[in-house]
Amino acid sequence: AEDGIRDRSPSRGLGDVYKRQEFYYTNIRMNFLEKINNRFLRTNSHLCIGLDPDPQKIPEPFGKTPDQIFHFLEEVIEATSEYALALKPNLAYFEALGLEGIRLFEKVLKTIPEDIPVIADAKRGDIGPSSKKYAYALLEQFGCDAITVNPYMGYDSIKPFLNYKDKGIFILCLTSNSGANDFQVPNLYLQVAEKVREWNVHSNLGLVVGATHPERVLAIREKSGPMPFLIPGIGAQGGALEKTLEAVQDGTRVPCLINASRSILYPEKSLVFNEFKETQEFSSKDCISSSRHAAHELHQEIRNCLKN
Repeated sequence: AEDGIRDRSPSRGLGDVYKRQEFYYTNIRMNFLEKINNRFLRTNSHLCIGLDPDPQKIPEPFGKTPDQIFHFLEEVIEATSEYALALKPNLAYFEALGLEGIRLFEKVLKTIPEDIPVIADAKRGDIGPSSKKYAYALLEQFGCDAITVNPYMGYDSIKPFLNYKDKGIFILCLTSNSGANDFQVPNLYLQVAEKVREWNVHSNLGLVVGATHPERVLAIREKSGPMPFLIPGIGAQGGALEKTLEAVQDGTRVPCLINASRSILYPEKSLVFNEFKETQEFSSKDCISSSRHAAHELHQEIRNCLKN
């Protein structure tokens, strides 16, 4: 099937089945940027919600088994989807659960509404034949709309992903971790931005640019030209949102996707969370309310920054 596993994505209610079928068959040839723009028109959101299922952090009312983790993620997706421009499952967290984690990943993909773009956070990159299999697995077999890749091995390691003209390919440029200083600065990240601009002949490439480096985002934008930036580092990593949003603008409707994972999945600082966490009444419903509240708050903060 053209879009892999996500072809069989279930819906809630018969009415939704017909709506989702109409969306799917009407937009089956929609490429990633078209899908992102279409989603933005429906949500007015730049928020990308990361799905990082850590059994050590799953709220106690849900439990730690794969089925219980799936129920948690399913509820989070349903509660926060109105604020989501895209969803970004992190493959490391699923793979760490072994075979059950791969099955969990498949189940999660099936439950995501078809109109929400899915970015596989896999950071793949290897010699050509291996990259070809990585690309096939995640972009065809699992049917993800986009993927993150590592350019360290050069063009031939990236080319198999570039061949998927209708998919989004986000290439690591300047990451949000402290180790970015070991290799990426002072110059490598700018060389990456220049190269990706050269490779972007199908207008389906983007860059991963950490919000923990707002002073460098403008320099990257000047090198890259218009393309979407996937921006981690907001929330738990403490990135500078307003400065990053100001620097990232490129004249397009969706110059960036602001990613938040832990701060939405496990919002321990949420007012809603704190209201219940010390009581016996704290329930799975309260956990999901906390995640929804965190997504709403960040969505609103992004909008407020863009208005200023």
